[in-house]
Amino acid sequence: KWGIFKCHFWGILLRQRQRVHAGDVIGSLEKEVFPWIGKLPIREIDEPLVLSVLRNIEKRGAIETAHRVRQRMSAVFVHAIAEGAAARDPAGVVTKALRPVPRARKRPALVSLEALHDMIRKSEAEPASPLTKLASRFLALTAQRPGMIRALPWSEIEQVDWTSEAPCPDALWRVPAARMKLMLELKHDDGFEHLVPLSAEAVAVLRAVRALTGRGPLVFPSNRNARVPMSENTLSYFYNRCGYQGRHVPHGWRASFSTIMNEWAERGGTPGDRHVIDLMLAHIPEGVSGSEGAYNRAAYLTRRREIADVWGAMLLGIFPAPAKMLGWPSR
Repeated sequence: KWGIFKCHFWGILLRQRQRVHAGDVIGSLEKEVFPWIGKLPIREIDEPLVLSVLRNIEKRGAIETAHRVRQRMSAVFVHAIAEGAAARDPAGVVTKALRPVPRARKRPALVSLEALHDMIRKSEAEPASPLTKLASRFLALTAQRPGMIRALPWSEIEQVDWTSEAPCPDALWRVPAARMKLMLELKHDDGFEHLVPLSAEAVAVLRAVRALTGRGPLVFPSNRNARVPMSENTLSYFYNRCGYQGRHVPHGWRASFSTIMNEWAERGGTPGDRHVIDLMLAHIPEGVSGSEGAYNRAAYLTRRREIADVWGAMLLGIFPAPAKMLGWPSR
């Protein structure tokens, strides 16, 4: 059944060996695409058929979902073309026929240390799973995209001694380009892998989490299946329960970090750190090549680590060690 659309999708996952990271992709295609065209020969799927699948999604008002699904369908067709099983990519043709994605609304975020300290204090006093609270801390400390953290495998963490409490000055989170929010053609360029220096506070969080999930592949798995990432709604609902609905969302930590650390750099007379802070957030300037990306990683890694250490101390220096959360009340 190699000529069937659904089979080509599984072929992509098997070749890339990233099935553990593909929960969102699998879920969207199983829900939105496979019921309509999953069993059809890929050569029989044309532009009107692809567009009809996407129109069903648009009818619900899920415009962004329609565009994401189109990208994922296109990847399947490109794979089939490379294998000689298809001659064209109809999902690539229908892009302009879709309704435009609405301009993104600004995500609410707290941008003062005082407000963030108050939020951390309130949220960590809330009865909730220790893993949820630890995920919130790690998200805050690293300022990475929530989806990256939910799907974080232990294998991406480097230079951490799990057998002792010794300092780990070179601790690092190495995110492959394939997991980054990049254009499709950059996802296979190692020059765009993302390095996240881990502060002492971030290492302490990981050591606490290790006691909970260290036997599985994921750092922050679902509470039902150790091989499936934590739900994308877990932290959002947690913050809402703590009274922060409309005031701070999980993605908001990126704005918190950027605002506070850029102000810190200005006060300290190092406004050039703005570029380094952008690199820490994985903001890639338009037109940057893989070789330039690799150079930037090497050139600024030391400064990125220094900024991560300052942020970690600023944010969590007044709070108990994360290991103590393992014994706190939970839902």
